[in-house]
Amino acid sequence: MKRLFTLSACIQIILLFLVATAFADGSNAAFNMGYESHLRGDLKNAVKHYSSAIEKNPAFAMAYQMRAAAWQQMKRYDLAINDYSMVISFGEPYFQSVGYFNRGVAKNMAGDYYGAIPDFTQTITLDKRMSAAFFHRGIAKKKTGDTFGQLQDFREAARLGDTNAERWLNLNYPGWKEMSVSSAPLPMP
Repeated sequence: MKRLFTLSACIQIILLFLVATAFADGSNAAFNMGYESHLRGDLKNAVKHYSSAIEKNPAFAMAYQMRAAAWQQMKRYDLAINDYSMVISFGEPYFQSVGYFNRGVAKNMAGDYYGAIPDFTQTITLDKRMSAAFFHRGIAKKKTGDTFGQLQDFREAARLGDTNAERWLNLNYPGWKEMSVSSAPLPMP
C-alpha cells in the first residue's frame, strides 16, 4: 500500500511538472510570435500574441512589457500605462524599475506630467544610476512649471552621462559644471 501511494505521488508530481512545462511553453511560444510580429512592425498582431501569452501565464511580466511598448507605439497610452502597471506588479526589481520608467514616459506622452513625476522618482529610488529617469523627470518638471527642478534633474542626468541633458545644459547654462545649483539663474521660458 505504501509503495502504491509513493508511486501515485511520484506520478502526480511528474504530471504536474509536465502540465506546468506545457503551460510555460505555450506562453513562451505566443510571446515569441508576438515579438516577431513586433520586430516586423505588425503591432496589431504583436498585441494579439502578447495577449495570448498573458492569458496562458497571467504573471508574464515581459509579455506585459512588450505589449505596453506596442500600445505606446500605437499611441494607446491608457492601455500602455495599464500594462506597465502590471510589469510593476509582477516584475523583479529590475523589471519594476523599467516598468516605472516606461509608465512615466507614457504618462509624459499622454500629457500627465504630474502623474509621471512620481513614476520617475520611484525609478530613481530603485536605480539611482538611470540617467534617463532624471532627464525625463526634468522634462515633466518643466511642463509643470518647475524649472529649478528641471535644472537639478538635467544636471544629475548629465553627470550620469545623458548627452541630451548635457547638450541642453551647454546651450542654456554654458558654465553649468562650475556653478552651484542654488545660484543658477532660471532659463527663459
